[in-house]
Amino acid sequence: MPFLNLRTVKGLLNDEQKKYLMDKFTELLIETEGGGNPEFRKMVWIQIEEEEPGHWQIGELRPTPETIAGFVQQREAQRTK
Repeated sequence: MPFLNLRTVKGLLNDEQKKYLMDKFTELLIETEGGGNPEFRKMVWIQIEEEEPGHWQIGELRPTPETIAGFVQQREAQRTK
């Protein structure tokens, strides 16, 4: 039984994006670990954990709720072009 734990910064993903990721990861695990058997879906566990921005550091960058919101805003603006 596979268990996938995805950790991300809180505020980066909306509910629709989380569902999309869970569906895609489920399909990938069915294909690879389950040999393509759709019954394997019943065995796949996926958890998305969201951590506050202050709990992360990337190099010297420490994200804040404001920088995350700005990133999301830019990302969404690019998608609508």
